[in-house]
Formats: sequence, structure tokens, C-alpha cells
Amino acid sequence: MTGRQHIVGRRTRAEAGGVKIKLLGLLLLAALLAAYFTLSPIEDPSLTGPEPIEPITTAPAPTQGEQRVYWGDLHIHTSLSSDAFTMGVRAVPDDVYRFAKGATIQHGAGYSVTIARPLDFAAVTDHAEYLGQAKLSDLDVPTTRQRLADLLNNENRLTITQAWWEIMSLIRENGFKLDLESVDPAINKSAWEEMVAAAEQHYEPGVFTTFPGWEWSADAGDVGTHLHRNVIYGGDDLPEIPFSSIDGPTPPDLWVFLRSERAKGRRVMAIPHNPNLSEGLAYRITGSSGERITELSPADRSILEPISEILQIKGSSDTHPLLSSLDEFADFEIAGTVPGREMTLTSVKGAYARDALRGGISMAHSEGFNPLKFGVIGSSDSHNATSPSDEKGYTGKLPMMDGSAGLRTGAAGLALDKMTPARKWGSGGLAAVWASENTREALFDAMQRRETFATSGPRITVSLFGGWGFPDGAAMVSDVDTLGRAYGVPMGGDLPMAPEVGLAPEFIAVAQRDPLGANLDRIQMIKGWVDADGVSHEAIFDLAWSDDRDVDPDTGKLPSVGSTVDSKAATYTNQIGAPQLSAQWRDPAFDPRQEAFYYLRVLEIPTPRWSTYDALQLGMEPMEPVAIQERAISSAIWYQP
Repeated sequence: MTGRQHIVGRRTRAEAGGVKIKLLGLLLLAALLAAYFTLSPIEDPSLTGPEPIEPITTAPAPTQGEQRVYWGDLHIHTSLSSDAFTMGVRAVPDDVYRFAKGATIQHGAGYSVTIARPLDFAAVTDHAEYLGQAKLSDLDVPTTRQRLADLLNNENRLTITQAWWEIMSLIRENGFKLDLESVDPAINKSAWEEMVAAAEQHYEPGVFTTFPGWEWSADAGDVGTHLHRNVIYGGDDLPEIPFSSIDGPTPPDLWVFLRSERAKGRRVMAIPHNPNLSEGLAYRITGSSGERITELSPADRSILEPISEILQIKGSSDTHPLLSSLDEFADFEIAGTVPGREMTLTSVKGAYARDALRGGISMAHSEGFNPLKFGVIGSSDSHNATSPSDEKGYTGKLPMMDGSAGLRTGAAGLALDKMTPARKWGSGGLAAVWASENTREALFDAMQRRETFATSGPRITVSLFGGWGFPDGAAMVSDVDTLGRAYGVPMGGDLPMAPEVGLAPEFIAVAQRDPLGANLDRIQMIKGWVDADGVSHEAIFDLAWSDDRDVDPDTGKLPSVGSTVDSKAATYTNQIGAPQLSAQWRDPAFDPRQEAFYYLRVLEIPTPRWSTYDALQLGMEPMEPVAIQERAISSAIWYQP
């Protein structure tokens, strides 16, 4: 098998024919099901949207040179993406930035949406493949024949189901090409110019930052198997047109493009997302017999892709229960690749960040360098020009698929929820960046040095510093940032050489709850290391926790924090948990001969899931799980012997 075939498979004609036959069968089944439902309108009360939100102003700007956390979303689509346009989205890049700054815009399903708290930065990342062509060409699909809001509000179940399947069959059979004959460079260029113009118009250094960029959307020879990356620029020196997977279908092709851009002096990086949907391909760097795949493990991969998006609507990519069987919190927003396809150890290995970090230090042990040294962020992957990361105000990813509570839960009576993974999806995530100011230069530099963390939506603040000796009580001082940098390195960094033989590294960890959210349950340290035989391992340490709990001496486990969630009322209280947790911790099992990494996971107390809020709105029983423990995950700190 060649390197390229190993990276991105190709569907045979026989396989393609099989897909078409299956689609025809599914279309027939859908039509029969819809006819059974009666021809009455869906009468979905949630199409009016969530309760209007009064935006909350952001915190004041920091003083010059002070490090603080900036919150953003680097993964938002508009009607310039083919899949979004066909699913009823008509919002444009300008709407993304207006929404991120607090303005009210129209959801594709016809109701008004407003963000609860404005963001500090954002990026429009429309699919580069056939960029703008579905919108700017005269494409004939159900949502161009009739406005989506009118279709959902006025038509019967059969008509809506048939429209949905017509669009899905187009996407599944043709990808982003849809019914388009070929790429039109003029349309691509016009769409890109619109994206760049909106980014420049809304960029306010020190107040709100925009990043020009796009999504490079390669699939690994199968529907739903993603190798996608968001390409983000940290300046206004940009190419004339985006580089798409049509131009180069494999990650090494994209890296060649990024190197050429950097050679021109352009500040650019790629951010992998949804490795959980890659069938184990996203972080693959070795073959079946353990040999290094040269094309997938270049020495500069960690420079070109310094961060990965691990929390978003299409699930968590931190770790999987099959990979971390002893991790009691691994089963969080796990989403499969395709509905009905079983997830196996083969399909998840190489598809999650923790496993990838372990693979990286294993290669550092055997090869002397680490191609998978990356930080982490969250984002939304919203295809409706929004950033819907709040559970209570969740408005879905694609309007026609999950743009209302009725569509997401099945209460609308369409059964589309049984045919899509929307019920398994989360509400999105946020990117958190530690930087000195809210500018492209400062934020891009921070992302390049991996001083970032991911959250599943709440604005939990996380600080992590590693070193060889901090003053006693370092985690309790008011200015942890200054002290941490004076005695150690922040998240994303490398531990310096130990000042004396036999000394174990020490870490300061501080977490503060979202000021408008839930209390914290605990701070955990995730450690990965490589033994003398080159085999990687992982361990989880509880560093700090709330309430009057003690670690069980027999199991070594910390008892559950409990739950205050009322699933019927979709409420919780902060009677348990703590507003802030901190710890100063030295690794008790450190071996100076072993490569290692350390990162934090901060857990909230249980709170209602978006589906529980939906159930309250619809007057129905909530689906499981009714509650989740939202979280923040830091970038790692690495130790190299």
C-alpha cells in the first residue's frame, strides 16, 4: 500500500454503486415512514427558538503585559459552505462576527438568536471545497425552492422528510460538489474575498480579534471519516484563494502548502478537528508493525499543527473508554462516525488526543523527536454563523437536521433523529488562550506556543505551571501567573533540565469556575509516560477536590461529588462543589529516564445536558444522560530526558 493510499483511501466503483443502492433504499423507507406519520404539519413549538438573551459585557481589558484568558471560537461556518447552504443557512461571514460581539441574528430555522456572552475572538472557517458555489450558483435544492422556516412551519411530515433525504443523498453521494459540474475559481475567489473583508471590517485590536481562515475538508475514502483541518492566518498577508482537499487530498499535501506559505513570511497554522471521526487516521504515525510512516511524522508537524480542537458539537476527542478503560470520566460526549457503525479499539486508536500524545512521546523515545506535541482548544463547528456552546441555549449545528428541540429529540415526529447522530452530539466548545493582549499577533503567538486550553462550553479558567521547585504555597498566591512563569513553564511548554539529580517535577494547578456557571468538582492530573521498552502508559491523579471527601484507601478513588440536578425542571444548584480549587503537586512516580507529559482536566459538578433543557421546553421526558459534567482540559507540559 502506498503512503497516500494509507492516508486517504479511495472508494471503488463497486463500493460507490453500493452506496447509491443503499441510499435509494433509505429514501424509499423514509418516504414510507413519513407517509405513516400522516400529512399534518410538524407543529414544533421549539421553532420559535430559545428565550431571548440579554448579552453580558466582557471583562475589562488587562493592563499592558498582563496575561489573561481570552475566549473564542475558531470553527464557524456560514452559507458559503455547501452543506450549510443546502440545510437552510443564509447567514454570511459578517453575521458571524456581529453575533460573536453580541448582536442578534437570524437562525436558519427562522428564529432570532443572541450569544449569552460576547467572545473575544472568532474565525469563519467555511469549507474550501466548492467555497461559495452552492450559494452563488443557481443550485436547485428544497431550501432554494422554499425558505427553510416556511418548510418547517407550514409543510407536512412527508414533504419535510423527502426534502431532508433529497439533500442528504446529494451530500452523501457527491460531498461538497453536490450537483455542481466543476470548481469555479471566480466564485471561490469572490467568496474568499467576502470572508476576508468581513474579518478585516470587524477586527478591533485590543477589543475583538478576527482570524482569516477556512476549513480543509478531506475525507478518508468513506462518508463521515474525517481528516479535516481549520487553516488559520495570524495576519493580513493572505493567499488569493484557499487551498482545498481538491488541490491536495492528504495531510502531507496540506503541510506542503503550509510550508510554502510560511516561506513567504505568512503566519499560518492548521488545527485538526474531530479526530474522533477519523477511524484512527487523524494521529496515525506508525504502520501495523510499528514502523514510522515518514509522510505522517515529519519533524515540523508539531510546528505546522501546534494545537488540536478536541471538544466541539460532534463529540469529545480527548479520550475514549476503549482507550482509557480505568478512567471513570472518559465517557463524555462520545460520538460515533456514522450512525449504526460500531466503535472498536481499531477505529478509536489514533483518533483521540491522549492516545496521540502517548504515541508522540513513544516516538520521542525511539526516534528522538515528537511529531505529536500539540496543545488543545475547543470550538463549536456551528454551521449557522453562531457559537452555541451553552447547554441551555443550544440551537444545533445544521438547521434542517437539528435546528430545533423538536428536530433534535424526535418530538417533531419526523424520525430524523434516528437517522442522524445529532442526539449524540454535544453543545460545542470554546477555545481559551492565555495572551498579553487581544490582537492577532498576541493570540496567534500564544496558540503557536500551545498556551491554550479547551472547555466544553463553560468559561472555567485553568492555570498550569511546571518546574523543579516552587515556593511553598505557590498555588495560593493572588498572582499565580507571575510566580508560575518566574519559577517554571506554563501549559504547552517543555520542562527545563532538572537542577539536580533525583529531583521530581512539581506543578501548580489553579482552576476557577465560570462566574455564571456551576461549581467545580475536582482538578485531575493526566500523566503519560514511556517505559524502558518504549511502551506508553497513562495514570490519573486527583489533585484537589471540593466538599468533605476522602480518597478510598482500598480503591484509590475519590467518591462522586453527588448531583443537585432536577431533570424534570432542568435545574441544579451550587450547594455542592467549590468556586475555586488549587494544588501544588510533585510527581510521586517520576523516573528521570522516561519521556512524559502532564495535563489537567477540571470537572464541574453535574448540570443539565442540552437535551434535558429541550425536554423541558417540549414537555416530555428527557433522554439519557439527563446530566453531564462539563470540563476544561489544558494543554500539556512535556518532559524529555
